[in-house]
Order: sequence, then C-alpha cells, then structure tokens
Amino acid sequence: MNAASMPPHAAQPAARTHSHVFDAGNPLAEQKAKLAMLLTLAMMALEIAGGYYFNSMALLADGWHMSSHALALGLSVGAYAAARRLAGDQRFAFGTWKIEILAGYTSAILLLLVAALMAIQSVERLLSPSSIHYEQAIGIAALGLVVNLLCAWLLKGGQHHHHHGHEHHGHDQHSHAGHGDLNLRSAYLHMLADAATSVMAIVALLGGMLWGFAWLDPAMGLIGAVLVAAWALGLLRDSSRVLLDAEMDAPVTQEVREAIAEGPLPADITDLHVWRVGKDKYACIVAVVGEPEVTPDYIRQLLQIHEELVHVSIEVNHSR
Repeated sequence: MNAASMPPHAAQPAARTHSHVFDAGNPLAEQKAKLAMLLTLAMMALEIAGGYYFNSMALLADGWHMSSHALALGLSVGAYAAARRLAGDQRFAFGTWKIEILAGYTSAILLLLVAALMAIQSVERLLSPSSIHYEQAIGIAALGLVVNLLCAWLLKGGQHHHHHGHEHHGHDQHSHAGHGDLNLRSAYLHMLADAATSVMAIVALLGGMLWGFAWLDPAMGLIGAVLVAAWALGLLRDSSRVLLDAEMDAPVTQEVREAIAEGPLPADITDLHVWRVGKDKYACIVAVVGEPEVTPDYIRQLLQIHEELVHVSIEVNHSR
C-alpha cells in the first residue's frame, strides 16, 4: 500500500496556494550598502589618482583593491533591488533570494581579475623601481583607512547568529551559526579586507620614507593581491555551494534525520533533499517508509521544531 502527500508548505494545507517569497529582503541593508558604495567609489578614485601621481604602488594597489570592493558593493545594491522588484515573479520557483548570491559569485570572479592586475603591476615595480612621494601617499592611504573602517561600521549591523534548541526531542541544547544576510556579509568582509590593505600600504610607505626600504611598497602590493585572491576564492566557494544546492552537509539535514528517527513511531528515510531558499531558510523533500500510523501530518509535526524549514514536501510509503 502506498500513500503519498506533497504539501507545498508545512504551515498551510496542501490544497491552498501560498507565496514562494521565503526571504523578506533587507531594506536597511540595501541603504547601508548604497551609502558604503558611494563612499568607497570616492575614496577609490582618490587613491588610484594619488597612486599614479605620487608613484606609490602600495597606494595604487589599495586603490585597485578598493575598486573591487566598490564593484562588489554595487553588485550587492543591484541584487537587493532586483530581488525586491522581481519578488512576485512566478518564474522563480523558490523566490528571488539567489539573485543576491549570484551577485556575490560574479563579484568573486571579477576580484580574481583585479588580483591578477595588482600582482602584475607590483612585479613590474619591483623590477623597475622609481621614486615615491611618501608624505602625500601616506596621507591618502590614512584617509582610505578611515573610509574603510567607516564603511565596515555601516555594514556590521548585518552580522548575526541564529540559534535554536532541541530540548523537545531529548537533545542537549545546541546552536549553530546561521548564514544571516550573505549579501551584506560579503560587503562587510570586503571592507575589512580593504582596511587591512590600507594598513599594509601605510606600513610600506612609512618603511620607505623612514628607512629607505623602497621595495616594501611593491611587496605590499603583492601581498594585497594575494589577499584579494584568497578572499575571492572563499567567496566563490561559499556562493557556488548555494547556487548548486550543495547544502546536504548543513546541520539542519542531520537534524531532520534525527527528528524522524527519534519519533515515537518507527519510520525510515528513503530519500532526503535539503537546499537553501533564503538567508537561513531551507526547503526539504523527504520520503519515508513506515507503518500505516505514519502519515505526512505525523512527519510534519516532527519537523515543526525546525523553523528554518519553510517549504516541506513529504512522501510516505507504507510497509506491508
């Protein structure tokens, strides 16, 4: 005997239509990202111009580094706007949140190109050193650091952790970090990385001015290129996992298995799919085999403790 049910949402009857907008958006984050983008663009233009004019590779590298962050912030702002504008578009089966993730992925690819450009220019300057106007370059780099820290402060509000307990199922209470606003978090990390590059530029310029270590300037440019590349690869890894639905190692997957296995009625999972549809929201398809008393409503009740499961489809096959 086989009984199957594919309810569209754990909180609504199967016969009722419902919204697939699982992420409510983040208007405040969009405003902060827009302001940070404008500040970053202004500082980027000043640092690149100053780097060329005062012949500082460290300052120029910091300017190009900041340009990558301005681009990332622009992509973040555009993604917020597109996700909001297309939220009601029925073509998106699970909402428009992944537009933000796609922006982060695109930003990471462009960051790798910027890192390569920074490395090439730094090597050229190592092979062909030239004089640097240290005092002016240090002033611009210090101003850039202030702008970086200000932008990081603006964006810091998007960082948070998500916690939930499991006392009802006999587990020890535990928590795991949520993903929060991945779009805003990526912009925040951009600003922290740029602040670190600004510090390195200041150190390099001070070393050259005080002790004559002119090689520090292009050396710091190379280190900055490595930092940009490392950050880009990390963002590529994180964003591609979401885009490819490679979330089966997320903690909620094991929690679904435990909730069903530890229920009062015996039921075996024969198929399970979990993927992210929002910042810390997941969809789930689960198929189980059990006795006639095991019903889709019974499985749904077991999973209700997990608030991050916003779209649950259940199939029950009854054993003989």
